[in-house]
Amino acid sequence: MTETLSLKTARRIALAAQGFGRARPAAPGRSHVRDVARRLGVIQVDSVNVVTRTHYLPAFSRLGDYPREALEAEAWGPRRSLFEYWGHEASLLPLETQPLLRWRMERARGGAMWTGLSRFGREKRDYIDGVLAEIERRGPVTGADFAEGPRGAPGWWSWSDGKRALEWLFWAGLITTRTRNGFERVYDLTERALPARIINLPTPHEADAQRDLVRIAARATGVATAADLRDYFRLPLADARERVAELVEAGELTPVTVKGWRQPAYLAAGARTPRKVAGAALLSPFDNLIWTRDRTERLFGTRVRLEIYTPAHKRTHGYYVLPFLEDEAITARVDLKSDRKGGTLLVQAAWREPDATADTAARLAGELSRMTGWLGLERVEIVGKGDLAAALEAAVRG
Repeated sequence: MTETLSLKTARRIALAAQGFGRARPAAPGRSHVRDVARRLGVIQVDSVNVVTRTHYLPAFSRLGDYPREALEAEAWGPRRSLFEYWGHEASLLPLETQPLLRWRMERARGGAMWTGLSRFGREKRDYIDGVLAEIERRGPVTGADFAEGPRGAPGWWSWSDGKRALEWLFWAGLITTRTRNGFERVYDLTERALPARIINLPTPHEADAQRDLVRIAARATGVATAADLRDYFRLPLADARERVAELVEAGELTPVTVKGWRQPAYLAAGARTPRKVAGAALLSPFDNLIWTRDRTERLFGTRVRLEIYTPAHKRTHGYYVLPFLEDEAITARVDLKSDRKGGTLLVQAAWREPDATADTAARLAGELSRMTGWLGLERVEIVGKGDLAAALEAAVRG
């Protein structure tokens, strides 16, 4: 008989799997960042820099004010433990994951990528091969080194042919990010950029690699639907269904029912079920815990939507909104912006959620103060609207 989990139990399992509810280290450093990356399996990268780049935020949510240089060293330093590729979206992933994504790189060489980029690959393959040969000859390059050539159509960020060639080669796994200058990628041949111990690992069969990716997703989610597991690494639908079924048959995933969920769910082998989850954290809108919007609604009863690309007059909560996790519930959300020149973390809006408590404003103020120091800013200022703004301002002022 299929076990039934209460929604509260499912939420606790999911939070524990994502690394919440643990005591934050007194002096977090590189080893703690590595632990977060391995637990999550993938960290999304995005160019938006309203508060800070989003890839810095998941470790902050779980560790507190760790040095951002620790993540940079793990991602782009000479003794790195992470690499960049298409995981969930553009992502940082543990180096050991690279062989598990070689099937995706191989498919990309056959055209499985963005439609426009795939067409460019078919039409300009000689040019792409020339760019690859130039990188092999010259060593590390940036997009600026290949900025010549006609521009693409609007909506494709008006990329030059050189930029598109680099992106095609990156997707195909032939080049990767060696380091970054600011946020600009510095590319090199994959076999030169990654450690030999990774390059020399055997390439698993596609099904075996996908099965391992589902295992990572299952450990990171704790309890999840088949759609949640597929989405974690954006696996092809039919492939994901087969891999989930195989892991159920192997006893590594246990079918369960979660009260209130319409779809069947799967419990990862070894998933922890804590008696409670305590702590507070501001969450990037790209955080693994909430990046699948349907899953967020199922777990927390909260509708979270990214409104960056929504016209200002149509936004509900703001431009760059971070939900606030308070123990086992999302109790608030804040629209934040770093005023770096003014040394101020601006709260442009603050909103209560139905699960808000009498302590929400004070606990949120504490996390905002922690974030302010972490970002190298001097103060928090409440400048916007929202039904939590007045209480939050009072809490910030103390």
